Amino acid sequence: MSTLQEVKTDYGKLKLFVEGEWIESESTNYQQVMNPALDRVIAEVPICKSSEVDQAVKIANEAFEGWRSLPLTTRAGYIFKLKQKFDEYREDISRITSQNHGKVIDESRGETRRLIENIETACSLAYTLTKGEHLDQIATGIDGSSIREPLGAFGIIGPFNFPSMAPFWFIPIALAVGCTLVVKPSETTPLPMQRCFEIISEVGFPDGVVNMVHGSREASEALVSHPDVRGICFVGSTPTAKHLYKLAGEHGKRAICQAGAKNYVVIGEGADLEKAVLGLIPSCFGNTGQRCLSGSNVVMIGEKNIALKEKFVEVASKLKLGYALDESVEMGPVVTKRSKERILGYVEKGIDEGAKLLLDGRNVEVPDYPNGYFLGSSIFDGVTPDMTIGREEIFGPVVSMMNASNLQEAIDMINTKTEYGNSACLFTKSGKDASEFRKKANVGNIGINIGVPAPMAFFPFGGRRQSFFGVLHGQIDSVDFFMDKKTVIERW
Repeated sequence: MSTLQEVKTDYGKLKLFVEGEWIESESTNYQQVMNPALDRVIAEVPICKSSEVDQAVKIANEAFEGWRSLPLTTRAGYIFKLKQKFDEYREDISRITSQNHGKVIDESRGETRRLIENIETACSLAYTLTKGEHLDQIATGIDGSSIREPLGAFGIIGPFNFPSMAPFWFIPIALAVGCTLVVKPSETTPLPMQRCFEIISEVGFPDGVVNMVHGSREASEALVSHPDVRGICFVGSTPTAKHLYKLAGEHGKRAICQAGAKNYVVIGEGADLEKAVLGLIPSCFGNTGQRCLSGSNVVMIGEKNIALKEKFVEVASKLKLGYALDESVEMGPVVTKRSKERILGYVEKGIDEGAKLLLDGRNVEVPDYPNGYFLGSSIFDGVTPDMTIGREEIFGPVVSMMNASNLQEAIDMINTKTEYGNSACLFTKSGKDASEFRKKANVGNIGINIGVPAPMAFFPFGGRRQSFFGVLHGQIDSVDFFMDKKTVIERW
């Protein structure tokens, strides 16, 4: 079995990055970091104590005044250099992501590309959206101004499923506008962000401007509740997002908490079925279904879409599973053994509730990787929105096929049969239906003839209801999140 150009096979005990230096954790508690295709330990990550988080925040807070005082052009220069460095090492980051997470290499490259786009966007935003306003003579002899100022040190808590891209919805913008950071990656997939910080260290930011700690719940809570942290950005599950949002509110902090999802993909009457299937496959099975924009419930309108069901099952059944670094593989493993067990439990639940299993991905065999956490595509038919598999977030390659008599019934499912509101998609040839769907579906991201409506960096990443807690979203919205306005009234 080839290692397929693994960057390393053993990353050892991971370190923290604080005040421009790599330091060993004081913790004696380490968690194993796995390669999910091989069921092999490839690193150990420290579960940091709250005292280590406190020290990193102290350093970031002390670095803030010097960083914000630099000319905007100087700060932007660091961000431009950051972009150049990430371009140089993009393949490294991508391969490490596939190694640690399990997503196929093309998906990892797409994640890294989106990461770099966020850095590029930060370069331009630094010069455009950070400007204030001025108005002469708001009264006789009096002028008024509004100044935008960075707020201080912030915390970023990343998810396991997009371990490098999601934190970079926030990191480059925070740095560009003059804030300092403490970043805590997922303890399940910490290696991509570890590599990102090795690259950051080459850029040469002033000491303490951007720092990284590792850990789990204790570290996250210490970051949110720290008196010197002005706000927190989190991407992860709904229960954790809700908990951290509440904790942030109790401590008077700003918070962006992107959470879970149960996304609907609606196949309208007269839709181009071939294009719909081409959209459904990456929507439902990309990232092995471990994505907050994944299609989970596929709603078919009209009898003609029976043909879509048959084609969808046929194509999904032929997806090639294997090690994600193999360029020919179309779906990798899920991220952990526990994830696999949880997803299998949902498949069993669907059968128990009376749904018909059209495609069973439970017992797939991947001969070269017998110990990997692999699941094939599973597709249920006859699912209703009230069933567990139609209602709860599964976060794996499991799809529920549903039926609706018309578009309004499908929209009602989206708006009333799930507590989530991350995304919804419609495949249609009708401009009228597209307009109706866009207006009425109560979600943050809409796709029309697109299965994964992932916003570019210069748009906010939407989310509503139990999919988002906060006021401002990530990406471009982060400018307002990391800054505040100061009004100045002057008479001379």
